[in-house]
Amino acid sequence: MLEYTDKLHEEKNIRELKKFLNELNPADIAQLLESINNEKKRMFLFRMLTKENAAETFVEFDGDTQENLIRSFSDSELKEVLDELYIDDAADIVEEMPASVVKRILKNTDHETREAINSILKYPEDSAGSIMTPEFVDLKRNMTVEDAFKRIRRTGVDKETIYTCYVTDESRHLLGVTSVKELLLHDADDEIEDLMETNVISVNTLDDQEKASALLSKYDFLALPVVDMENRLVGIITVDDVIDVLQEENTEDIQKMAAIVPTDTPYLKTSVTETFKKRIPWLLLLMISATITSQILTNFEKKLASVATLIAFIPMLMGTGGNSGGQSSVTIVRALSLGEISLKDIFKVIWKEVRVGAVCGIVLAAVCFVKLLLFDKYVLGNSEITVMIALVVSLTIVVEVVFSKVIGCCLPIIAKKCGFDPAVMANPFITTITDAVSLLIYILFASVLLGI
Repeated sequence: MLEYTDKLHEEKNIRELKKFLNELNPADIAQLLESINNEKKRMFLFRMLTKENAAETFVEFDGDTQENLIRSFSDSELKEVLDELYIDDAADIVEEMPASVVKRILKNTDHETREAINSILKYPEDSAGSIMTPEFVDLKRNMTVEDAFKRIRRTGVDKETIYTCYVTDESRHLLGVTSVKELLLHDADDEIEDLMETNVISVNTLDDQEKASALLSKYDFLALPVVDMENRLVGIITVDDVIDVLQEENTEDIQKMAAIVPTDTPYLKTSVTETFKKRIPWLLLLMISATITSQILTNFEKKLASVATLIAFIPMLMGTGGNSGGQSSVTIVRALSLGEISLKDIFKVIWKEVRVGAVCGIVLAAVCFVKLLLFDKYVLGNSEITVMIALVVSLTIVVEVVFSKVIGCCLPIIAKKCGFDPAVMANPFITTITDAVSLLIYILFASVLLGI
């Protein structure tokens, strides 16, 4: 696309260039324009888009590109783009822009739009209210199907979706929901009250956005109504907003599980300094916590030195314990995010992980025992490995795997109950704990079975 665009631009074939750009999907246009480093050229191409395409493409840009374009717009151009945006998209842009840009945006919007934007921005970050749009089709229970279609045609042009329609009373209390499909399948004189669904699933404006995402995912809705404390309909959350939320939440969880402070900035656009700031806190914490393992080794240095062969297996044992705990923690963190388990299920989870850990540990121990006595002792010629040493290592594996899996499943659940993000208790943190536990178990078995 870029090569063809450059070719048309060089040939000054404006008509064909404009036609080509406006036939592309807005997401593809945004990707194309963002790949152009020359801001003048990018602005020139953006101005070739129709009003509708320009607004839809503008939403797809990242924050930096949006800011650069806004600064390049004339007031009339900015107003044209803003007039075509849905309220929730406009609110997202205002939330991300610096104060000087926000001032200019609000200056070029009408009073009604400004009030709608401010009403969304007043809700807490990551709440259902912060991602909803007030642009929805509402019907009255005493309307006929014919009346409903008239209202949809009259008001639907500026709504984000017209397929799902909500039924409210004069005070905007949510009474029911219906769809255009349902309306089409009924006679023109049928009343909305007779065909609407009254068991409406909704979220409160202050509910977490993840709850809204879960409900849309569970029931396969195209939109979800958002109500206030008095059950008055104030907005809807559409499926495209939920996809963005899921992507953000998954990215955040992955970053936390890798011991990185979450960031919304794309990787290539994050400076070295910013990346350093996001990573160093956890690295410092994990480094300091790892000194516990060092202290254990120091305290039992003489015991381990008396049978030097034991030292060679420490990395393998610590790695196995960390991997086992990591498997459990990742599984539990995901189950918690999907609402599959809660604190009341902790004993069921522990019992399951104990059994899984026991089976995994026995298999790993058996393989390790055979490997040590056949491969390491005879093939590699390591004569210092005895049956008792192999037994110490193998028993340690069985017990540490069980302990690691219990630790890996419990910590995320406890963190969730205490109000922390369970993802914080994932691999790096749990690995540090399981390393120390594995060492203690190893030294205990060595002391008992080898008499050191």
